[in-house]
Amino acid sequence: MINHVRYFLKSALIGIAFMTLSGLAQADYPNKPITLVSPYGPGGLADLAARTLASNVTSFIDKPVVVVNRAGAAGVTGSTFVAKSSPDGYTLLLARVGSQAAVPAINKRTPYKWDEFTFLGLLELNNFALVVNEKSKYKTFQELVSAIKSGEKLSYASTGVGTLLHFGMLMMLNEIGVSADSLKHIPYKGGGNAMAAVSGGHVDMMFQGLSGVMGGIESGQLRALAVTSPKRDPIVKSVPTVAELGYPGLEAVVGWSALYGPPNLPKPVVDKWVAVLGKLKTDPSWIEATKKLGSIPDIQSPANTKVFVGKQYEEFKKLVDKLNLAIN
Repeated sequence: MINHVRYFLKSALIGIAFMTLSGLAQADYPNKPITLVSPYGPGGLADLAARTLASNVTSFIDKPVVVVNRAGAAGVTGSTFVAKSSPDGYTLLLARVGSQAAVPAINKRTPYKWDEFTFLGLLELNNFALVVNEKSKYKTFQELVSAIKSGEKLSYASTGVGTLLHFGMLMMLNEIGVSADSLKHIPYKGGGNAMAAVSGGHVDMMFQGLSGVMGGIESGQLRALAVTSPKRDPIVKSVPTVAELGYPGLEAVVGWSALYGPPNLPKPVVDKWVAVLGKLKTDPSWIEATKKLGSIPDIQSPANTKVFVGKQYEEFKKLVDKLNLAIN
């Protein structure tokens, strides 16, 4: 009996010691570099947003934030890696609308649920633009819509099934009153590759975040036909909004970046990042860099971020159900 009591006390003391050391480690967070996983390839919106965050946040976190691209399966590869990582705060995710809301809505085989992660905060919003190659014969949105309705064999690029680039085009086809298979869908591993395909004339068009295609527009390789912002974007003032063109429903095609962690991140780690993002929210360098990408700085709390993402997920799910697109 005495031996059992001793064993119990020893086990309890070891447990208390472990919890104490764990708590101290969390209080000392971070004490080593942090890996920020971008679930898409180099050159795309996720990559640009991740590197903008990493290069500016070190002023408030005191340790390097190293961006690692883990592309594949429309962002699912990198997102799954983070979802299964240790919940210690040293592996985080640059979450995107496609991999975190659209893919779970369309593909029931996705190895994580939209709300399975630890939400740390929304970072930015991305207006989308419909673009074609600069040499395309379609000079306006109306001309392109007429061509699609007449049955011309055209194609569009995306970063995979279930991404917002894919959903954006499906929503456009639905809005103009044609079937989802009216255009040929050609997926690529990252936004940079998708944009290169349109720039090179291999694909006819794409619906992409404005920040991801600005380089192509400015260099004269791409032509924007419409933007999804409520008002004309000051960066491309000559491009009409979808509402002006008669399709206000397409304003729902808006991208975003957020910071997520694996499930069950400890409260001290979450609190640390809430404080850091609170400082970043008013940081002139990050704000300027984000705006230069064509994005809108919009840092929100973990709770507000979850509500925002949840609403968009539900909108995508409605479209999936309407078009019978679910992958079971």
